[in-house]
Amino acid sequence: MVIATGFFDGVHTGHRLVLDKLVETARQNGDESMVITFWPHPRNVLQSGARNLRLLSTMDEKKEMIRAVGVDHVEVIRFTKEFSRMTSEEYLKDVVIGRYGGKAIVLGYDNRFGSDADSAVMSRTAAEHLGLEVVTADVASRCNGIAVSSTKIREALEKGDVKDAAAMLGYDYSLFGVVVAGNRIGRTMGFPTANMQLYEPLKLIPGNGAYRVKVKTLGREWDGMCNIGTHPTVGAGNTRTVETNIFGFDEDIYGLDIQVTFLEKIRDEVKFGSIDLLKRQLEEDRMTCMALSSGRHD
Repeated sequence: MVIATGFFDGVHTGHRLVLDKLVETARQNGDESMVITFWPHPRNVLQSGARNLRLLSTMDEKKEMIRAVGVDHVEVIRFTKEFSRMTSEEYLKDVVIGRYGGKAIVLGYDNRFGSDADSAVMSRTAAEHLGLEVVTADVASRCNGIAVSSTKIREALEKGDVKDAAAMLGYDYSLFGVVVAGNRIGRTMGFPTANMQLYEPLKLIPGNGAYRVKVKTLGREWDGMCNIGTHPTVGAGNTRTVETNIFGFDEDIYGLDIQVTFLEKIRDEVKFGSIDLLKRQLEEDRMTCMALSSGRHD
């Protein structure tokens, strides 16, 4: 078995360099490929900034993207405090080799594992010491001259830079959830919205503002605009929501699945002086999104 190991949050362009090398090496060796990943995120267990940590992919999304690259097996290990105390050699010997029969391991440019590994070099040394074939995908994926990382993608999304995030991810970022009842304010203004509740509460929601989006529900896809924020125009202290106006759509989808894919941010969240001013802005937002969509070549 040829193995790669890590959290792989978002399965971004940097991760894909490792996964491509994994699949290639397994084929060259006449062997099968495996990714060993973890759940929950180590920071959630070790509490190092866990309160603010949000994820780029759910476990199901991660598995699907890893398999789509051509990886044969995806194994998920429950990350616990006890597990976190394993040294790099213990992890390789007991898990990679002992549990999964690893003969070779593919390492990314900054791939570290084990309680004692403070560098990728230490991880490599431990693997070589145990007789594993070590294959290194040591070229970092870069975007605008910067090495791609899950942290940088999270930062871009939190600022609403969904285009930059997409360039680093290698695909447009999306949220998946169920349509729940909202305050129906949009409907009274002629802009009915689907209010989304995420299936994975830890999934990162892009920064507040208005976005041009693609929407999938009822097995079909539509253009739309999504507003993320707290409705400051109608009062203070409102809960943050993800609400999407689907163009040319007027069906009851409460309780049904919805996927919203973010294409670009069109403006920041604004507190307007009146509901009429808000309505006028929403009309402009819709025209902007429709114009951009009609000029987009998918």
